[in-house]
Amino acid sequence: MLSRKDVLVEKVRPIDFDRIETVADLMDAYKDSSIQSRALATCASVLEKALADGSRPTIIMGLSGALIAGGLRKVIADMVRYGIVDVIVTIGAIPYQDFYQSRGFHHYKCSPHIDDLALRDLWLDRIYDTLVDEEMFRDTDARIGEIAEGLEHRGYSSREFLDILGSHVDDKDSILYNAHRYGVPMFAPAINDSSIGIGLTGLYARAREAKQEFMRIDPIRDNWELTQIKIKSEKTGVVYIGGGIPKNFIQQIEVIAETMGYDCGGHHYAVQITTDSPHWGGLSGCTFEEAQSWGKINREATKSVAYVEATIGLSLMAGYLLQKRSWEGRDRLRFDWDDDVLRSIDRTPLRVD
Repeated sequence: MLSRKDVLVEKVRPIDFDRIETVADLMDAYKDSSIQSRALATCASVLEKALADGSRPTIIMGLSGALIAGGLRKVIADMVRYGIVDVIVTIGAIPYQDFYQSRGFHHYKCSPHIDDLALRDLWLDRIYDTLVDEEMFRDTDARIGEIAEGLEHRGYSSREFLDILGSHVDDKDSILYNAHRYGVPMFAPAINDSSIGIGLTGLYARAREAKQEFMRIDPIRDNWELTQIKIKSEKTGVVYIGGGIPKNFIQQIEVIAETMGYDCGGHHYAVQITTDSPHWGGLSGCTFEEAQSWGKINREATKSVAYVEATIGLSLMAGYLLQKRSWEGRDRLRFDWDDDVLRSIDRTPLRVD
């Protein structure tokens, strides 16, 4: 029977800024606070535990939302650079806007109450309180089409194509650049639902009119490639920023593996930063406990969810891990691909340029 003595053990402690100087200090203080600050600190602790796990779990991060417009580009790039994440699954808008910025174009601050019809006349696009230049978007669409036009006429996974885009980037603050530089696979399973898809549709139309062959994106190959990563990993951890397609895509690889005869036991570490609620029944808000009913999350998984907007939550969590240098002593993974076959996942010493 539960007693008062069993329950009244850990005290909530005031957040004391006399003792706080860094983001890491603040997150440590959050560990003894309450509500979503403590939930966020628990998320950081779960990811920190995964990074320290001697079995070297593969950390897969799902990204959705307006994260580049929200100023998180370098935060995500640093998580790649310092080996905090090993694989990325993303919506197409994130690598697209990363590529857009790598070409010297920018996002601009504005009011969310600005005149949107006037913006349309100026060819400026609004992402809540941020503007992008539609003329430069069109220029970037065309550049992506040009890169694709020069490729061999065959099917590509989104991983292959995003790696090719990364090879055309010379910007150390870019996610694409760092993913290419350090061999971090990046998938965009709904890549057509983005401005990258717009650029590739332009290529499709030109090639069709000229009755020529062209490269194409093979979405089922994405399933196959990411599932191989799961099968060849001793353990996996997942970090979901938002929900949507990236979360579902990562979750379902466990089920795909089972249908192929591999019972991988689900993801062993799980973190989500989201504003989506579970009671609407959608995948974006579903709990890790619900996912356990599908076998997608391990029975003994270490897990935590924080209901925090991503520009706040990811910034603080990544800042904590970077300032604590939680990545030190962790090997980097090297994925040995032979076309669409993952030959091996090897461990190499973590070096940061």
